[in-house]
Amino acid sequence: MARILGIDYGLKRTGLAWTDPLQMIATALDTVDTPRLEAYLQDLVRREAIEAIVLGFPTRPDGRDTDATAAVRVFADQVRALFPDLTLHLQDERFSSRRAMEAMIAGGVSKKRRRDKQLINAVSATLILQDFLQEQNPPPLV
Repeated sequence: MARILGIDYGLKRTGLAWTDPLQMIATALDTVDTPRLEAYLQDLVRREAIEAIVLGFPTRPDGRDTDATAAVRVFADQVRALFPDLTLHLQDERFSSRRAMEAMIAGGVSKKRRRDKQLINAVSATLILQDFLQEQNPPPLV
């Protein structure tokens, strides 16, 4: 199987995560300066077997657009044009940054390291991708 790529798009930098080839576990991949993102993605898709892309889609808790929603829509259109053979999924990313911070605290990451925005972006992308995987394969009811 091919991997699924998760993206937490930002105007300055973008967090990336991907699954293992069996598409069971999401793992942080990298954080890329957004102006370099298109070239990075083209190279990654050329080198690796990527089946789909999951893009974090920002909305407010009540479902309205955020300040970032329009930019993510534009980026989604760019992804569709660049990679027409890949499926693009938009995934609710509400609270992903907050959840990333909570996960780092629970994992014992130092305060200094938690201030690293690149780490927060990569962890956020991982959570967005893991949420997508769980929605695709919910755990069985006991």
